[in-house]
Parts: sequence; C-alpha cells; structure tokens
Amino acid sequence: MGSSRGHTLMEVGPDGVAVITIVNPPVNSLSFDVLRSLKESFDQAIQRDDVKAIVVTGAKGKFSGGFDISAFGGIQEAKERPKPGWISVEIITDTIEAARKPSVAAIDGLALGGGLEVAMACNARLSTPTAQLGLPELQLGIIPGFGGTQRLPRLVGLTKGLEMILASKPVKGKEAFSLGLVDGLVSPNDLVNTARQWALDMLGHRRPWIASLYKTEKLEPLGEAREILKFARAQARKRAPNLQHPLVCIDVIEAGIVAGPRAGLWKEAEAFEGLVRSDTCKSLVHVFFAQRGTSKVPGVTDCGLAPRQVKKVAIIGGGLMGSGIATALILSNYPVILKEVNEKFLDAGINRIKANLQSRVKKGKLTKENFEKTISLLKGSLDYESFRDVDLVIEAVIENISLKQQIFSDLEKYCPPHCILASNTSTIDLNLIGEKTKSQDRIVGAHFFSPAHVMPLLEIVRTKQTSPQVIVDVLDISKKIKKTPVVVGNCTGFAVNRMFFPYTQAGLLLVERGADVYQIDRIITKFGMPMGPFRLADLVGFGVAIATGTQFIQNFPERTYKSMLIPLLQEDNRAGETTRKGFYLYDDKRKASPDPELKNYIEKARSISGVSVDPKLAKLQEKDIIEMIFFPVVNEACRVLDEGIAVKAADLDISAIMGMGFPPYRGGIIFWADSLGSKYIYSRLEKWSELYGEFFKPCAYLAARAAKGIPLSASLEQQAKSRM
Repeated sequence: MGSSRGHTLMEVGPDGVAVITIVNPPVNSLSFDVLRSLKESFDQAIQRDDVKAIVVTGAKGKFSGGFDISAFGGIQEAKERPKPGWISVEIITDTIEAARKPSVAAIDGLALGGGLEVAMACNARLSTPTAQLGLPELQLGIIPGFGGTQRLPRLVGLTKGLEMILASKPVKGKEAFSLGLVDGLVSPNDLVNTARQWALDMLGHRRPWIASLYKTEKLEPLGEAREILKFARAQARKRAPNLQHPLVCIDVIEAGIVAGPRAGLWKEAEAFEGLVRSDTCKSLVHVFFAQRGTSKVPGVTDCGLAPRQVKKVAIIGGGLMGSGIATALILSNYPVILKEVNEKFLDAGINRIKANLQSRVKKGKLTKENFEKTISLLKGSLDYESFRDVDLVIEAVIENISLKQQIFSDLEKYCPPHCILASNTSTIDLNLIGEKTKSQDRIVGAHFFSPAHVMPLLEIVRTKQTSPQVIVDVLDISKKIKKTPVVVGNCTGFAVNRMFFPYTQAGLLLVERGADVYQIDRIITKFGMPMGPFRLADLVGFGVAIATGTQFIQNFPERTYKSMLIPLLQEDNRAGETTRKGFYLYDDKRKASPDPELKNYIEKARSISGVSVDPKLAKLQEKDIIEMIFFPVVNEACRVLDEGIAVKAADLDISAIMGMGFPPYRGGIIFWADSLGSKYIYSRLEKWSELYGEFFKPCAYLAARAAKGIPLSASLEQQAKSRM
C-alpha cells in the first residue's frame, strides 16, 4: 500500500478489529494517494471474513491535519484530478459511513479539516482530552468539502456548528466531548484499545451504531434553523463584506437542512469545486505557503547552524514598545530585565506589562496563577550591572540616533561577548546605530509592531556584517514567542515601513489636489484595509508621522511628497487621536467623526505648496483611488526587491498583510499587483508621473518587468528564462 504521497496501513488483530492507520508525515495530511489507500483499506476490511469492526487512527499521535493543501494547485488547474465531490460521496459517505461493519475514529493530536470529516463519517469517535478538532477551511477561501457542512451541525447543533466553521475555531477533545462531537475521552496510551472494544460493543448492540449524516436530534426545527442561518448571514456580511465563501457555506448548510443531507453533500461538492478555483482561494493558499516560507533564508538557514540557547533577555526602554516586547517574552517563559532611566519610568513600564497580562486574564487567555508565574520572570533595573549574563538585549527607546548610538556603545562594555545586540528601531539605518561599536557582527534589528505582544510580525534586519548565527538565533526566538519572522536587509524603513510610507503620502498628494479625505478613507477601508491613510495617521500620532517622514525625505528626496498639511494641523495642537483632533474629531470613546474645519487647513496647505486643484481628482472613481493609493506602495515594494532588501516577493506579501494590514484574501501587495499585471501598473504610474510629478515615477525594476510582460514576483531565474 506504499505510495509517494502517503498511504494507509491495515492490521487485523485476533479480536477481529482492523486498525487502519493514516501515514503521511508530519501531520498525516490527506493527499489523493492517502484517500485512495483509505478506500482500498476499507473495501478490503469489509470484504474480509476475519474482520468484524474497524478503527481508523493516525500514525505517531496525529489523526490527520486535513486535506493536503499542496494538492490545491492540481485541483485549481487540472481537469483530470479526482473531484472533491467524488471523494466526499464515494469515499467518505458511500465507503466509510455506509460500511456494513462498525467503525470508530481514534483521535489524538490533530483532526482538522478533512481529518475531522473522515472521523465524523465513522460511527463513533474517541479522542484524547487535548486533541484539536475543527474545520478551518474558510481560512483558505473554501468550505469543508468532505461532508463537514452536513455532519458537524448534526453532531453539535446548528449554532455551534456554524461558529466552528465560520470562525475556523477548533475545539479541544474535552469540549468536543461535551458538545457530542466525540463520544468518549481516553488517554493516548489506551486510545486504540478502547476504540477496538467500542467498535465490538457497537457490533454487539451494546452501544449505538448510527450514521452521523442522518442524526437529527441536535438540529433545530426548520423555522428556528432559518432564523439562526439568517443571523449568521448578517454577521458574515458585517465581518467580511468582501468575501463570498462564508455566505456560500451558510447556503450549503441550509440546503442540507431543507432538502436533506444527501442533497446537501452534492451542493457542498459543487460549491467547493467553484470556490477552490476562486481568486480568494488562490490568494489565501499563496499566503498559507508564503507565511511558512518566511523562516527559510538562503545562505543562513541552509548552512546547518543550530540556534544557541537564549536564557535571559534585557530590554532597554519601558514605553509602549518596550513593555509590549517584554510581555511577549515573559509569556513565552523568557526571564527579562527591563531597564529604564529612573524609578518613575521603570514603574510605568512594569505597570504597562502588568496591564497587558491583566487584559489576558480578563479575556480568559491567562489564569491568575499563571499571571503570578509570568510576572515573576520580570525584573526592573536602572543600570547595566545585571546585563553581565544576558544573551540578548533589545533596545526600544525613542527614534533618536545619538541616544541609540550611546546605548550600543554602553552595551558593548557591559554585555558578554556572545550577547546579541538588537534594536527595535522602525526606520533608522542599523549601521548608523552601531557606528560607535566594534561588534558589528552581533548587531541586528528586531523590529516589532505595535502592540508588540499582539501583532504577529517580527522584522529581523541584518546588515552586511550581521553573522548568520545571530539570524538563526533570532529566528528561533521568533518561533518561541509565536511571531512570524521576515528577514530583511538594512536600509531606512527596512521593508514594511519603506513600502508603507507612500501610502499616506499618496493620500496627502490627492487631498491637496482636490480629493476628499473621508472618501479616500472610506474607499480604502472598503477595499479591505483596517483603516484608511488619514485615520491611521491619527491613530499613530503626528509626532511619529513627522519623525518617520523626515527619515524618508532625507533618504529618498526625489520621491517623497512634502505636504504641509500635517505640520499645519500640529501647529494648532491637532496631533491625532491622543489630542482628540487630527484629520477627524474624537469623542470620549475614541469614535471618529469628520471635522468640517479640516477644509481650512487643506486650503492653507495648498496655498503654501502652490498646488492648484485638479477637477478630475475631485471626481475620482473608487478604482482610481485604490490604484493611486496602492500603486506607489507597489512601486516602492519593487525597489525593495530590486535592492535585495527582501529575499523574495512572498516575504513582502506577508510583511504587507501582517505589518500594514493589507487584506490577506488579496494575497499580499505583490500577489495583488501581479493579478493586475506589471504593464498596467507601469502605464498608470507613468501617466500620473507626467501629471503630478516624480512621486509616481515607476522604478527601473517595474519598467523592466512591464517591458517583458513578466510578473513582479518572478525570480531572477524566471527573468533570465524570459530573456532567452
């Protein structure tokens, strides 16, 4: 039964129970080969006279992590691949569920997606208390395709079934038992033997032997069910107005309740088939693999270096960023020293960290007992004496070059020679920061995003001198503190902030020439960003906006748009959300509302800049606004690739999604740009640069790809092939 992409093994014991084991490391995913092999094993077990009952399990403590996502490309492109509808009906329903011999799923580790759908087709399920069970398919732009939309609501009820599927929310074995998704909880050591006995008990009618597909006792009456589905639709539209697949999923669930489960299965298969070929699915599958690929860095992670153990971390600066970084570290069991310049600042920093943890306690993510244990890992300090045995220092003070230089020069004197010296700067060139030190090989950027204990991205910045060992060590830490790392080169703004600086600047350019602030924010939010450029500027605060903007003006003067609008607002003590006035007005609950006075500032900015209103910009279409805000971002991302600041285009896609809030269902900034085409983007930018100046001028990388009609994400090898 061996196969190149996984298989199943069948062993028949003296008790007459056939144990079928899914084998496809690391998570026993359901490739087409595994599914065929599973069908063959079931067919064989049913035909053999010495087999009385069946147990399905997974090798090495994992039932199954679900359908093999790498096969999606095959389903999306090819016509001859097995169709999910065939799998769902012929294998899952007509082979496993309809077997003339009882079957029990023995679940440990993971039963996700297709893995849980196989388990639900068995006549009973036993699980370990800590196993994870769920249907996360909506995260990939599809719906469960092996009968999950029909069986889960019948096992746990419609409300809980909808919640688990629409929120892609797995449950632990313990909760699965209380919901009725599994029939019993068993320790890992006894799992398979208990399942064998359970299967024999079903055969002897000592336990119920029922097909999940035809259970109805958990389903609400039709009128009530329709109300629940109506509410779910309204919530889905509110939560993700640009996404269709959650609504398709609700329709499929409803079809099974109204027309019967068999009709529901065919409707599910048909819907899955359409969704798997959709742009949303292609984008989200790209993001899935891109996110897993960020930790692979050529010339660093392929050199056989093992990460060194980091036993103790020091953080300099207990402000918003420093306290957030400290929170992330102590939550992952790293002992932390927090250094500040005086008692007042130190107490404030420690209190911020306590508040971060208290918030987790309130949300039920941290027990009171674990709160005490976690906070005990934190020590405060006003000097460098306790730095003599630290393995990593992260500097998180304000963006002031001379202050940072002084700190790094001090660190060299007090820290051990192996200690990694990291800066959380968001824009300043690391060579400047480390200018007065001799330890260039251990200086690295560890750029967290605010709030640091919540935001998932960590930008790891390397200079030409940073040693590969230091990068490997910081990658290991990022994994332990549950961050997605992106390794980038050293320059002003690195990857995320550098790509992102044209976002607000494009907005300012448009507004000074006649576009409406609030219309731009509305359209950009509708596109899928958490907020538009002006609402974001208010949130970040104008002080930060001017400090980072100055860095870009100094380093990229030819392509920065120097607007007077933010400085004029700041002169009148309008600095954003903290002062309750910026581009918007804010009430006590931080709710933003448009400010009619803003137009006076815009007119003043125009007169200082000598810019005249372009009537065309006052009447821009939605599509034009999206492109005029984002194409400069794409253009800068191309420069970042061209200069080798990013290793690969997919890293910039993840940076844009996790650092900028770019909508994941659009696949990331470069993936989205490639869906429009390099020629189109180039022609639009070229036209705007003639009308509105250098800010829009397409870079050489973009021009070269447009001339050849090749994607922006194409690697150098692909580019070389296109030249041949």
